[in-house]
Amino acid sequence: MLKPTIGLEIHAQVKTKAKMFCSCSNLSKKADANTKVCPVCLGYPGALPTINKKAVKKVIRAGKALDCDIADFSRFDRKNYFYPDLPKGYQISQLNYPLCENGKLVINGKEIGITRIHLEEDTGSLIHEDGVSLVDFNRSGVPLMELVTEPDIKSGKQARDFAEELRLILRYLEVSDADMEKGQMRVEVNISLSEESEKLGTKVEIKNLNSFKVVEQAVDYEIKRQKKLINSGKKVKQETRGWREDSQKTVSQRAKEEAHDYRYFPEPDLPPLDLNEEPLKKDKITLGSELPQNRRERFKEEYGLDEELFVVDKALGDYTEKVISEGLNWLKNKKDKVTKEEELEFISLCSNYILSDLQGLLDGSSVVDDDFKITPENFGELITLVFIDEISSKIAKKVLKEMFKTGGDPSQIIKEKDLAQVKDESKLKGIIEEVLKENESAVEDLKSGKSEAKQFLVGQVMAKTRGKADPKAVNRILEERF
Repeated sequence: MLKPTIGLEIHAQVKTKAKMFCSCSNLSKKADANTKVCPVCLGYPGALPTINKKAVKKVIRAGKALDCDIADFSRFDRKNYFYPDLPKGYQISQLNYPLCENGKLVINGKEIGITRIHLEEDTGSLIHEDGVSLVDFNRSGVPLMELVTEPDIKSGKQARDFAEELRLILRYLEVSDADMEKGQMRVEVNISLSEESEKLGTKVEIKNLNSFKVVEQAVDYEIKRQKKLINSGKKVKQETRGWREDSQKTVSQRAKEEAHDYRYFPEPDLPPLDLNEEPLKKDKITLGSELPQNRRERFKEEYGLDEELFVVDKALGDYTEKVISEGLNWLKNKKDKVTKEEELEFISLCSNYILSDLQGLLDGSSVVDDDFKITPENFGELITLVFIDEISSKIAKKVLKEMFKTGGDPSQIIKEKDLAQVKDESKLKGIIEEVLKENESAVEDLKSGKSEAKQFLVGQVMAKTRGKADPKAVNRILEERF
């Protein structure tokens, strides 16, 4: 039986203001070609690099989050090769003394080993158009962390899950925004197939996978492709392949019969790093944030919530916690005693409104955008008004829309828009009598025991009062009436 052996190499752009070895801007927005460059990142003779200490600290933070051994000593090396997007004729990277080694990340109960995490500089960008190739060096020198896994991955789904969880961790720790659409995170896959009892098969590398969906698709396709070759008696070639979105296949890019000799040697223009001494003392570098898995567990334990969106969208999760806190304060001010069961019901109601109504209003925008106007306090008050039956769900939706537009206080909006709930039973009885006269067939159905007729009549009362009638009171009056 053939089994796949899969390892990942993942590059992520480290989130710093400056590039890795100079003071040029580490791009956060697209800029005109070759405008974010200097003699250092262009490799001019005599220009000397300096180490971006913040980039080093952020990679160490990532290593700690991934349970890595953090080095006592590290250094940079020159990786020598020629390519048009490499202005110096070499890349400053790390070979023998990476910052982090021997880590792990648990994905759905399976431990995926991490061989190493090291720091290097990015190359420039090649642009091919109208039969010519152009070079943009804006990305040259941008700090990259490269993470290499052990060959512990067995499927496309597992590879995708690993990459997605890694991105979450990097975002939580503010190590990287890891936006794949902007080229801030790139995934490469090494994959081979072999019999259970045999040594590893011929390795194929799939380069530059630019989305999590593509990572999964490319791995699964390559497993099938290699199985078909081996089962038909053919050999798998050692090569580099790429993914073609149009055909949903991997395609050969170049043969790779043996490892390229990059002639690494220690970078002579940069000092070695002692990570037990200031300013890079590793013991002083902390995570500064809870990790995604910790949040999953905490939300489930504290709030009874297991919605993954509150983990994936950290800002939304933070906002939700504030809404819950403010809302419970409002609720406890409105009621003499709030039971644990009521607290959980209230939290569930908060979650439902945030995941449904608020998400619909946001329509892809975020609660941390400058034009988002609803404060957690106001949102918490709105949920409280629904929970204690001062307004109906239908009215709450109208109020929420107005809050989204203006940032207004819900109580003030209810007063100004005349949306307060009708609780006066004499007034409700009069409205109900009107509805009964207008819907005689539904009344007969109700008398004959058809329960859906009652809900129809309640709906008619709610429509006549524009959602302001207290539905519990309406139900009770109808039960007493029939």
